[in-house]
Amino acid sequence: MTTEPERRAPLPAERRAHLLDALDREGVVRVADVSRALGVTAVTVRRDITRLEREGRLVRVHGGAVPVTTAGRDGASPAPPPTAQAIGVLVPSLDYYWPGVVRGLEAEAREHGLRVVLRGSSYETSDERPALQRLAETDGVSGLVVAPRTDGTRGADVALWLRDSGMPHVLVEREAALAPYREALESVVSDHALGALMAVHHLAELGHRRVGLVLSRESPTSRKIAAGWRAACTELGLSTEEHFERLAPGRRNPDFPGVVTEVVDTAVASGTTALLVHSDPEASAVVQEAMDRGLRVPGDLSVLSYDDEVAGLFSPALTAVRPPRAAVGHAAVDLLVKRLADPDRPVHRVAISPRLVVRESTGPVRTS
Repeated sequence: MTTEPERRAPLPAERRAHLLDALDREGVVRVADVSRALGVTAVTVRRDITRLEREGRLVRVHGGAVPVTTAGRDGASPAPPPTAQAIGVLVPSLDYYWPGVVRGLEAEAREHGLRVVLRGSSYETSDERPALQRLAETDGVSGLVVAPRTDGTRGADVALWLRDSGMPHVLVEREAALAPYREALESVVSDHALGALMAVHHLAELGHRRVGLVLSRESPTSRKIAAGWRAACTELGLSTEEHFERLAPGRRNPDFPGVVTEVVDTAVASGTTALLVHSDPEASAVVQEAMDRGLRVPGDLSVLSYDDEVAGLFSPALTAVRPPRAAVGHAAVDLLVKRLADPDRPVHRVAISPRLVVRESTGPVRTS
């Protein structure tokens, strides 16, 4: 009997070559992905990233690394010199969703000869003001592109800090208004409500009348998706008895598998034939649970994902709403540049439409 040979641990040079190859292919590498792919610890990957940064071959960011753009590479604009005017960027992470936004804003910054100082916070961060203050005071940036938490009193405190700092700023994938007159802060967002409305209309065109919604409890996007879903249900005449709504905990939460089971239980019991699920990993988990029970996707249950980060990799490939991540990044820097040039211009709030990408996981209602 033959056995599989034991996997050889990659040499340091092989690990670093893998990192650089991934940067060339993807434009970003994540510590968790490289650790899993190579079978090494996250500490080892971070050590390799630190060495490559010292060699000037990449730039460390929260959760991973991004490439150093050089003159003439892939036709990109030359990287701005270290003395160039800098803008500060604060995003929740580079583990999911945000790399696409960051690539867009970095490309736009290069077009304007601006240097980007990138920092990460966390969805669990209760107060981003210290990080913003360090960007403004220590890193010497001229303006800020920020994705802070905007819920609750801490969110209001961040909005007040931004206004009172006098630092030109643009919110990205976030919106905020100041009391008492609801004065809006400058922002660029994906129109997530429109994306959800498009998704429900797609399902309705396939004959679905019972369309459920599953949201990520931890995501600030969920509120807008829910608004679009409810608007579509009203437009299409779906009654409250014909759809249901669930909030799923984070995927690392021990309650997550139970919620996925409950979602499929509820869909089957209520005759629900289609689900809109945010985001891709949650949608994949629902599809897997349905198929494990012998349900056909899309024959018995159509599933449409919101985010389209990895939806196309699953089997069946998931129909998904794709937010315009790179375009949001481009537009945010463009707004900031215009604000820097004209501090007295009116506040602009930009909403960019997402796309519906139809794949294999949605289909007509089963008639027999």
